[in-house]
Amino acid sequence: MEVNSANIQQLAVYLQQTLSPQAEVRKPAEEFLQSVECNLNYPVLLLSLLSQDAGDANIKVAGAITFKNYIKRNWAVAEDGPDRIQGADRNQVKTLIVDLMLKSPGPVQKQLSQAIAIIGQQDFPAKWESLVPDLVNRFNTGDFHVINGVLQTALSIFEKYSIEFKSQKLWEEIKFVLDNFAKPLTDLFIQTIALAGQHTNNKDALKVIFGSLAIIAKIFYCLNYQDLPEYFEDQMAAWMPRFHDLLTISNPLLETDDDEPGVLEELRSQICDNIGLYAHKYEEEFQPYMQQFVTAVWNLLLATGPNTKYDLLVSNAIQFLASVADRPHYKSLFEDPAVLGSICEKVIVPNMEMRECDVELFEDNAEEFIRRDLEGSDVDTRRRAACDLVKGLSRHFEEKITGIFGMYVKTMLDSFNCNPASNWKSKDAAMYLVTSLATRAKTAKHGITQTNQLVNLGEFCSAHVAPELNNLSNAAQFPILKADCVKYIMTFRSQLPPDIVKASLPSLVQLLKSPSVVVHTYAAAAIDKILIMKDTDGKALIKSAELAPLAEDLLKNLFSAFDLPGSSENEYVMKAVMRSFSGLQEAVVPYLAHLLPPLTTKLTQAAKNPTRPHYNHYLFESLSLAIRIVCKSNPGAVQNFEQVLFPVFEEILKTDVQEFVPYVFQIMSLMLELHSTGSVPQPYMALFSFLLVPLLWERPANIHPLVRLLQAFISRGPGQVIEQISGLLGVFQKLIASKSNDHEGFYLLQSMIEHMPPEALATYMKQVFIVLFQRLTSSKTTKYVKSLLVFFFVFSIKNGGSSLILMVDDIQPGMFGMVCDSLIVKDGTVQKISGTTEKKISAVGLTKLLAETPEIVSTSGKYSNQFLPLLTTLIALFELPEDSTIPDDEHFIEIEDTPGYQTAYSQLIFAGKPDTDPVAGVGDPKQFLASSLAKLSSSQPGRLAPMVAQMQDQPKQFLQQYLHQAGVQLQ
Repeated sequence: MEVNSANIQQLAVYLQQTLSPQAEVRKPAEEFLQSVECNLNYPVLLLSLLSQDAGDANIKVAGAITFKNYIKRNWAVAEDGPDRIQGADRNQVKTLIVDLMLKSPGPVQKQLSQAIAIIGQQDFPAKWESLVPDLVNRFNTGDFHVINGVLQTALSIFEKYSIEFKSQKLWEEIKFVLDNFAKPLTDLFIQTIALAGQHTNNKDALKVIFGSLAIIAKIFYCLNYQDLPEYFEDQMAAWMPRFHDLLTISNPLLETDDDEPGVLEELRSQICDNIGLYAHKYEEEFQPYMQQFVTAVWNLLLATGPNTKYDLLVSNAIQFLASVADRPHYKSLFEDPAVLGSICEKVIVPNMEMRECDVELFEDNAEEFIRRDLEGSDVDTRRRAACDLVKGLSRHFEEKITGIFGMYVKTMLDSFNCNPASNWKSKDAAMYLVTSLATRAKTAKHGITQTNQLVNLGEFCSAHVAPELNNLSNAAQFPILKADCVKYIMTFRSQLPPDIVKASLPSLVQLLKSPSVVVHTYAAAAIDKILIMKDTDGKALIKSAELAPLAEDLLKNLFSAFDLPGSSENEYVMKAVMRSFSGLQEAVVPYLAHLLPPLTTKLTQAAKNPTRPHYNHYLFESLSLAIRIVCKSNPGAVQNFEQVLFPVFEEILKTDVQEFVPYVFQIMSLMLELHSTGSVPQPYMALFSFLLVPLLWERPANIHPLVRLLQAFISRGPGQVIEQISGLLGVFQKLIASKSNDHEGFYLLQSMIEHMPPEALATYMKQVFIVLFQRLTSSKTTKYVKSLLVFFFVFSIKNGGSSLILMVDDIQPGMFGMVCDSLIVKDGTVQKISGTTEKKISAVGLTKLLAETPEIVSTSGKYSNQFLPLLTTLIALFELPEDSTIPDDEHFIEIEDTPGYQTAYSQLIFAGKPDTDPVAGVGDPKQFLASSLAKLSSSQPGRLAPMVAQMQDQPKQFLQQYLHQAGVQLQ
């Protein structure tokens, strides 16, 4: 791909087509660009197009977005994957991009700045040391279009310092940045503030200057987040007084007329964040500035109106006060009851009250309201900040605060009772204040787990929550109060008496019919949470028999909620459906005939445009549960599910709905596993060769469910899949080459060994062992060695120890001895094997090697010298603790660390794979060892006893114990 004007012209044509609203024009252009993106010079060609003076602005923006997405997809090289960008292109991109970004117009600059940040994540600083000095040099231009581009780019690279965990690598990178960037940033900050003083009457200049100051303040936060850098500690006198000035100055030219925050609000919000960070983490160093900042922030709060554009500023300002109130150091600032009363009256109550814009959000944008209120993404809202301030104050003044705020709560509730229609907002604020006062600690699973002992939650619930919740006649009049009451029950479910929680269920079921999206969503969320509660014995709080009388209304109302406007794909309702199925168990069976068709219709609709991952997940969980519950007592009923679901599944696979394919494989596995062995039905067999297509295995999300599905085929119809052994082994070879998926390759191989006749595999087995040893040599990891040993033991259990020895020695004479010395006995590798079934397989496999393999057992056996080391290793497996250490250089994820999860793979809990035990015939492995050795010694009297006598004392004692417990002895 040469960089010439003809190619640039051609590229522009394709980019133009990607903007077309017609799919038949747009799609081919997008596909073509992706198909050529690995060619040499492709990224350089894109940047050349962007650097031309002439050209359509829209095409350039499309080009910049295409370039950023290309970098996002390809710059990072996956551990086992190919490098899709040529080395020369990488160097060219890094040479060209900074200059081009700085001289580009705003929309293009933004995309290129993000692309630099993505490259920086991989290459900076080790492979791109010149980046920061390059950026710093541009500060001297005096051109704020360029300076803001530099600052924006720096911010997008440094942003991660405020979210990543501490590590040596991160420290080294931050130190490099501080050495090169901290002083120039400080100088620029001082110069920019001086410049603001010179342009106090120039509105346009002030907007640009304050925009720069806002980004500088954000960069300050990132560079100071991990620890207080020595440079910034020395320069506090340069930064802090100027931050204080920026909080207190006012200039009418910077005030905006609309609802969007202006540059001044953005800058002040960030300064509140910065001083909050210092007050929280570096209080000793910040002490001299504390009093003046508390005063400045307090005055700022009193002077700031209720408009939404000030929300972030007010929230961050209150959060600053909260972090100060939380420190024992500053108790004296808040001790006076008059100060506490003033804070409550002037800051907390006004910012907890619902404003018109909040009511509008509740009515017109329920999804956003729920996201903030229920899911806790309201970190930047006034209410959340006020709530945090209450918690901060309560830490040191719990009694005072509870008394003062209790009076306000009483006043607000009295106001509501006098005139509910006009004063309902008072009750809403009162409930929020009670929740804030009462909450000490919470978890997602249990709701509130620790409370303020001075607040009587049960009494408040009986007096003010339950009556409101049970009065369904005014649900339309006070939907916000209904939502508040549901949320109260949900929040304090673990603290309220169980009878109150149980008594709320019938009302919650009725509130599912509320036309308000927030109300019926909260009701569904509360039902879900209550159904997973446990009683003191650890059993379900709501038993299936208690739920059964509500079942008809519960299921009818849940499914009807999907028809209410705004809830056709409501994830909370779908989760409650799943939880209701789970809670009802067999009691749901009579209703499933009516419920399966609407669930299938929902699946068909969602597959056309899967936009809600949680909703989709709970939909598939509900289907899995339905199959599980019905087929528990009647496995044959799986055919009814297959008739209904197969057409939908085939369509999903045909149209390649990527998000749904892993779910389809899991449910197909669940259904196929319900069939008896020896009979894989025809519809499944028709899909089998499709499952071996390499493209499916390219996607990480498919691998685990696909392996499970192939295992189901192998276990249910080994005779039917025998024709496809080479295809299955092709998949095995691909998986075994990958460090992150090698364990899946072993699962597949073990199923083949376990279920297929040995003669069908005979011709392939030597090659399989060669592949396994090659991988061991080329990249040995702890996880791989563990899986390899378990495979050897499965092989010897199925085919006998002699077959294993023959197979290994056929590759290289005497190699089995090396396997024993280096893999089984040495370094206690067997000790690292984890998982009950895996340990049992290892114990039985080792026992069979010891007691049934002539090469090891007989005096003249080739490997008779391995008998004692192997026996000692087996006893160590029984008696020593599992060794879970992993060498430092094996940084990839261990499968045990993340059960059931992989990139973008979501495991269906209710479609879980039943544990299979290939050695189910063996009860206690210790007893199996004892009886196997006794049997061996009776066939060779006098052979074992002298050998056992040579063992070390401790293993010998354990062995005597096993023999004694099994009631046998060595002859």
